[in-house]
Amino acid sequence: MTRRLQRGFFLKPTLDVSKALIGKFLIHEYKGQKLGGMIVETEAYIGKKDKAAHSYRGRRTPRTEVEYGAGGHVYIYMVYGMHYQLNFVTAGKEEPECVLIRALEPVAGIETMKKLRKTRDLNNLTNGPGKLCQALHLDKTLYGADLCARDSKLYIEDRGVKVGSREIKKGPRIGIDYAGPYWARVHWRFWLDRSWSRVYTFTKVESL
Repeated sequence: MTRRLQRGFFLKPTLDVSKALIGKFLIHEYKGQKLGGMIVETEAYIGKKDKAAHSYRGRRTPRTEVEYGAGGHVYIYMVYGMHYQLNFVTAGKEEPECVLIRALEPVAGIETMKKLRKTRDLNNLTNGPGKLCQALHLDKTLYGADLCARDSKLYIEDRGVKVGSREIKKGPRIGIDYAGPYWARVHWRFWLDRSWSRVYTFTKVESL
C-alpha cells in the first residue's frame, strides 16, 4: 500500500533518515503529471558540528534559514550558477540538518523527464543531484515547501519496497574536500548497491 511520508519520519536522527530514504519514492506533480523515481543515493549533513554543512557552527543566512525549522521541508539551492540541489530538512527546530538527494531510479513520467533533461539516455536521466532536479523540474520556487502538507506537489511515498541493511552501502561524501580530511572521509553517503542509477562507486565500501 502506498502512503506519503509524514512529519515524524523526518524528525528522526539525520543519519537514520538518510538511510531510510533509500527505497522511497520522490514524486513531483508537474503540469498534471507525476514525475519521479525511487531514491537510491543520499548524503547526510549534520548541521552545526559538520564542517561540510552550510549551517556549520550555527551559520544562519537567508539561504539556510529553512534548515532551522522542523524536518520535512525543502532546502533547495543552486550550485555553480546552473544546477539545483534538493535537500530535505531533518531533525527538530533549531537543529539545522538535512539530507541531500543524489540519485533516483526513474519510474514515473519518464518521457517528460527525458524532454526536460534533453536526453534519451535513461541511464543518464536522474543519476546525479543536478540531473534529477532538472528531470523533475525542481527549482528555487520549491524552497521551504512542506513535503508533508496534504496539498504539496512534491512529496515522498513509501510504496512498500523492502531494502535490507546489507543492500545499502556507505562511503565518503562527494565534493567536500574544503571541509578537511576527517569530514571529507566520513562515511555519510549511502546508496542502494543493486541500483544502476547511483552516481559513484568505490572499491572500498562498507555494508551497514
